[in-house]
Formats: sequence, structure tokens, C-alpha cells
Amino acid sequence: MKDFASSGDPKVQAQLDRLSALSLPQGRIGLEVIHTILERLGNPERTLPPVFHVAGTNGKGSTCAYLRAMLEAQGLTIHVATKPHLVRYNERIRVAGRLIEDDLLADLLKEVLDLSEDLGPSFFEVTTAATLLAFARIPADACVIEVGLGGRLDATNVMVRPAACGIASLGVDHESFLLNPEEGAPDPANPMVRIAFEKAGIRRAGSPMVTQAYRADMEAMIEALCAQAGAPLFMRGRAWEADVSDTGIAYRDAHGTLTLPLPQMPGRHQGDNAALAVAMLRHQDEVFVSPEAMATGIRTAHWPARLQRLGDGPLTRLIPGAMFLLDGGHNPDAALAMAKFLETRAAKPVHAVVGMLSAKDARTTLATIAPHLASLTAIPISGSEHHPLLDLAMMAQEAGVPTVHTSPDGLEAAITWIEQRLRPGEEGTILITGSLYLAGQVLKANDEIPD
Repeated sequence: MKDFASSGDPKVQAQLDRLSALSLPQGRIGLEVIHTILERLGNPERTLPPVFHVAGTNGKGSTCAYLRAMLEAQGLTIHVATKPHLVRYNERIRVAGRLIEDDLLADLLKEVLDLSEDLGPSFFEVTTAATLLAFARIPADACVIEVGLGGRLDATNVMVRPAACGIASLGVDHESFLLNPEEGAPDPANPMVRIAFEKAGIRRAGSPMVTQAYRADMEAMIEALCAQAGAPLFMRGRAWEADVSDTGIAYRDAHGTLTLPLPQMPGRHQGDNAALAVAMLRHQDEVFVSPEAMATGIRTAHWPARLQRLGDGPLTRLIPGAMFLLDGGHNPDAALAMAKFLETRAAKPVHAVVGMLSAKDARTTLATIAPHLASLTAIPISGSEHHPLLDLAMMAQEAGVPTVHTSPDGLEAAITWIEQRLRPGEEGTILITGSLYLAGQVLKANDEIPD
């Protein structure tokens, strides 16, 4: 499925039209093309400010949000590259603290597309090259760069010596890309070890690698790869610890202890993501960030569509008083985080509106959240290859959801259907989930465009 984007600026749209005609890297996964593009651009990746490079299955985007917030709380100017965009392509590239302006975006995309056309680049390679070009040309104190897919062969994996690399939580996702049999790679019959292998592919000689704690065989794989590359490894449970409680985060490492606040972003897992960001900053020596700035960053960080409570808008006004919760989670591990939140913090009853891409494991995801739902309405994801609504409905029924519905007319019709079935005075929670592509459509519909 192509990652289409649109813009109200005709110059940007002209380049996005060219981007949308490019392939996904099916049948050609590797770093040769991105290295060739960067060489033609004068190797901007070699002149970047200090880079914090973050991989993972879930939590890497939130970890990047904490890193950005902590670095900015220190008074530093930060470039940030994240993915995917939710509403506007510009969200992928934050230059010196602000989303990239349309004029600069159009010029950069045109420059990269013009010089790489003969290489048959992918959407992601062009996007990465344009991002690194912006980051090299415009002054800043540091860069925070999120891996797109995997790590080892992701287009962002071109940094020479990052200030720090990080790996967030790990799980199985993007199986068609990351679990293919390959000579020299672990057997995908043990998928978690293979995932660890792919994510740890971002390690670099001399750059600290900071990770969460994982299963023993996964940790052994990461440890071996870091030792092979000469990358100092700082793993949770060995080099650092963080106890996340209802009152705060108790962090400790060889440098001492910190008492840190809980994030404003809901979900216990966000404390873990914030702790990883702290550990990355504490185990590098290129950028100084005080404990006070770390605490401020944890309190102020925001990352849309991750258990986000929607504000007042056209969508939420359809059921005044209800808690509208938006989460782009689309795999079993993300569903576990949702389930924990629904169990402890969501107003009851919970009515889910779900749309999922056809490549995702809908059955396991739905089975995980099903015990917490009063109903589930399956909807399409406009412009995307999604699970058939009847299939989602059948999976939800098999998982034990009491009331299951399909809404071919989409989001607003689904919300209206729920509203008509609420008892007088009943508000509860409306959970909209299953895809970041759907999340972008929800934010647009509720006039909450990420900035």
C-alpha cells in the first residue's frame, strides 16, 4: 500500500504527485539507492548535528517525542524526523522546532527527485534524503530521527556515528518485510529474535546503544551485534533501571538516581518510553540535558493518536460528554497497551470503532481488546487496502464482543449508530483505533490537525 499524501500548496502537491508514483521497496530492499542519492547530494548525513536514532516496534515515536521535549526544555533547537504523517506530509519533517514550510518542502523534494529519477527510488528513500538535506543545511543543536521500518535496511540507517541509538519495545509487525528468509540473518521461525536482529541493525561503532529489556534470546542477539560493531550497550535491567508507579518514575543508573514525573500521555507504557529517552540522554556525552529539563520534557511531551483524548470538535460533539479516545495501534503489542488502559482508566461502557489495514493481524488485536468492549463497529479506511468489514465483525464476534456492527458509510455514521443506542445519561468511552491512517482521518474530521 502506498503512503499517499496531499497538500493545499500546488508546488508541494506537484512533488507529492511524483512521490505517489514511486514504488514501495518490494523486491528491492537495501541501502544502495539511498547511499547513492546522498552521495549525489554531497553526503548531508555526514554533517548533521548530534543524532538520536530510535528503532522499535511500538513506542519509538513516543520516545522521539520525549527526546524532543527534553532537549527543547534544555533550550536547544531540534530537528525531528518521524513517520508516518497523520494529516499532512509536513509532519514528517520538523526543522528547528517547526514543521517544514511548504516552499522549502517543495524545493527539497524537487531537488531529490530530479537527481534520483534514474535510480527508481522509493517514497521512503526520497523522503529520507530530503529530510537529511534539510537537517544538514539548517542549523540546530541536535536531531531526533525515528526509524521507519525495521532498522538494518531502513532508509534512515545511514548515520555515521549517532550521539545515541535506542530500541523501544519489540514485537512482530511488518512480517512481509522483516521476516523473509535471508542468508546471514536469523531464521524467521524464531520471529522475535529476527526482529531484534533487524532493529539492532542501527548500531554503530562508538555510538551508545540504549535499549529496553527483552527476552533472553533477544537480548543475546542485540548484545552480540553490538559487540561485533563496537557499540557500547546499555540495556534496561543491566545498565539502567526504571520503576514506573502510579506516582512517578524512579530512574537509576551508574550516574545516580532521578525521581521523575509521570507523562501526561496516558498509559503505563508511556512511563517506559519516557525512561528510555532519559536513558539515551544519560548515556551519551554530545548534548547536555539537565534532570530538570528531563522532568519538564516528560510533563510536556505530546504525541498524537497514541491513546489521545480528543478535544471539542465536530466529531466529539456527536456524543457530548463521552470520552473520545484515539489510538493508532495496529498490532498485538499496541493492543495490550490499549487493553490495560481500558481496564483501569476508561469510562464504561467502551464502544470501539475499528478500521485496520489488510496486512495487519486483526484477529489477535481484536481478541486482546474484546473483553473491555460493549460494542465494536467496523469501518473502512478511505484510500487504503483494509480488512473487509464483515471479516472484522466476524473476528470481533468470535472474540466475544457483545454487539458487533458494520458501517460502510464510515466514521460519522458509526458514531451516530453508537449514539442512538446509548441509554439516557450514558456517556462512556468511544475508542477509535486500528490504524494510523484512520487516526489521521479522525484528527482531520475533528479539526485537530497536528502542528
